[in-house]
Amino acid sequence: MSYRKRILVTGGAGFLGSHLCERLLKDGNDVLCVDNFFTAQKENIAHMLSDPYFELIRHDVTFPLYIEVDEIYNLACPASPVHYQYDPVQTTKTSVHGAINMLGLAKRTGAKILQASTSEVYGDPEVHPQTEDYRGSVNPIGPRACYDEGKRCAETLFFDYFRQHKTKIKIARIFNTYGPHMHINDGRVISNFIVQALRGESLSIFGDGSQTRSFCYVDDLITGFIKLMDTDDTVTGPINLGNPTENTILQIAQFIRAEVGGPSQIEYHPLPADDPKQRCPDITLAKEVLDWQPSVDLNEGIAGTIKIMCWGSNSLQPTLGSILRPWRLDPL
Repeated sequence: MSYRKRILVTGGAGFLGSHLCERLLKDGNDVLCVDNFFTAQKENIAHMLSDPYFELIRHDVTFPLYIEVDEIYNLACPASPVHYQYDPVQTTKTSVHGAINMLGLAKRTGAKILQASTSEVYGDPEVHPQTEDYRGSVNPIGPRACYDEGKRCAETLFFDYFRQHKTKIKIARIFNTYGPHMHINDGRVISNFIVQALRGESLSIFGDGSQTRSFCYVDDLITGFIKLMDTDDTVTGPINLGNPTENTILQIAQFIRAEVGGPSQIEYHPLPADDPKQRCPDITLAKEVLDWQPSVDLNEGIAGTIKIMCWGSNSLQPTLGSILRPWRLDPL
């Protein structure tokens, strides 16, 4: 009988966490999902609750957790501006206290631990595309700092535990990701545009829409997580995980409006403070170290996400226009 790894996923009922739990279960592991359900939805993991190798614990990672595990994926933290700015103090605590508690657990059990960091550690970048050795341009007192600086501090803690306690760490810097299980009210670009288009509302663009983002389909990102965790102990990261194909926000809005159809127009709003003008990963290191790069085409991924978000939500079904209209999203 083969040994099943005991794997802890904090934030396991969230967008990324639920997909990771599914993949880890499929790969034959014993999965422990921890979430306090501040932003997560039980619907994301309901189909796994009957699996004997899946366990759910409602717990806040700002408090210690005493269990025995082989690997830890630390994904717990609100990730959209709408959610992390709602309670900025708790957001910082989740990143910092959560990192301390999970690193303490890894130290005691000897587990490998992966930190879900973020491209936000680069702030509004002066280097493009962003490489892992770029130290960033972050406003430490702005409205986004609770998330940006919280994640930066978590990275500091991970490397201090690595140097001081020889903890087996992995750090993934996640760039914009999309796909099924996105919260319809999280305010992030793709989910926001899809929901607004399906409801026949105007698509909200902040600024003139010329700012760029790079979007990675969730299945590709999860593969990157697992490849990073499976590297030997000399590979710590940080490693960028994202899609290097760059598009403007306006291009994304126009594409989603065309895919859904209906009466939606483009509506412009003032640009929020510290919103980055460009965000695009250099994934050279991921290619070399992990043999990883995204494989899902953005047109295919967004079209599939629209279908799933529509038919998976009764509140969105009645407003669906004509799905999969002839439109092509071409990168810059």
